Amino acid sequence: MNISIRQAEANDWPQIWQVLAPVLRAGDTYSYAQDIAPEQARQVWLELPAATFVAVKPDGEVVGTYYLKANQPGQGSHVCNCGYVVSPAARGRGVASALCRDSQERAIALGFRSMQFNLVVSTNEAAVRLWQKLGFAIVGTLPEAFNHPAHGYVDAFVMYKHLSPGARSAQTRAA
Repeated sequence: MNISIRQAEANDWPQIWQVLAPVLRAGDTYSYAQDIAPEQARQVWLELPAATFVAVKPDGEVVGTYYLKANQPGQGSHVCNCGYVVSPAARGRGVASALCRDSQERAIALGFRSMQFNLVVSTNEAAVRLWQKLGFAIVGTLPEAFNHPAHGYVDAFVMYKHLSPGARSAQTRAA
């Protein structure tokens, strides 16, 4: 799929919400309340992260989005966290891969040393496979940490990837 990825702008919110709403309402991949209000989702996805990005088709349609933020404050702020969502019509067309690769490049540019996904639902097999293909390892299993609407309590994974060795050495030199 021919897309460009750019930083989200405030006026992108209606299209971002169209991408997010079906995923959040389904309740099978993110731990947000299934009935989250659009205003709350906007705050979580667009306002609180360090940055939010959108994948846009040439006609301007937003087909995917991700946020980038420090996973923890202070002593853990060198590890970033991201969340990704792709519209149903764009799934399986390389958008999630492009978003993840873009997020890693931007994370390195911002000085992050690694990336951690805190709660990858084990039943989200496509995401687990993709993240592993892109170099993430399962570093922990959280038993029955996610209450899946169809499967009940299922495991969730913590997935982790060191970013560019150059980013680590640059960070070390700066310290």
